[in-house]
Amino acid sequence: MIPQAENNETITDISPNGINFPQTDKPEPTYQWQDILKKHLKPEIKVMAAIQIMCAVIVLSLGIIFASLPPVPHFTSVISVLLKSGYPFVGALFFIVSGILSIITERKSTKPLVDGSLTLNILSVSFAFVGIVIISVSLAGLHPASEQCMQSKGLRPTEYHYYYPSYSSDRNECITARSVLAGALSVMLISSMLELGLSLFSAMLWSKECVLNSLGM
Repeated sequence: MIPQAENNETITDISPNGINFPQTDKPEPTYQWQDILKKHLKPEIKVMAAIQIMCAVIVLSLGIIFASLPPVPHFTSVISVLLKSGYPFVGALFFIVSGILSIITERKSTKPLVDGSLTLNILSVSFAFVGIVIISVSLAGLHPASEQCMQSKGLRPTEYHYYYPSYSSDRNECITARSVLAGALSVMLISSMLELGLSLFSAMLWSKECVLNSLGM
């Protein structure tokens, strides 16, 4: 009888009713999963947010450089499409704010901050996708612009190459402008693709955090 009394005492310590004691074991997996999220996923979010900010600075810097360039004949229309869209500035601003908010949320995971990080990352995914399309269109327009640049010189290489040394220099100017713009746009495209992947992955992680909060956190 003594062991039975001890068992009853342990049951009453766990649950006042002494019958629903298995219910105390149910919240443990949820808390364990939350601990795993905080220990492993949160540092990853901090690293991804830092990369987001770095890529956003690259996009913004290239946008400022493009905006400050003097008009380049036949290539200005290609760059104006990108600048008029506002992606290098508005998109980069969203990326920076999203990365900063993710770092703040990683330190203090409150529901408003988690919801804000999720919303901004979803918007960043949209901006990055639109930016990739615009940059791709600009890259595709460099080849026709380069051909127009060469044709505008009004010289034929078979007839005037040996008599007009300036033809070679004019041709090199068109090729150089195309190469420089293609390199800068390629860097912006790679940064935008990184932003798309990082924002998408961060949105998935914050959505899991929102689900855990809705389950009773």
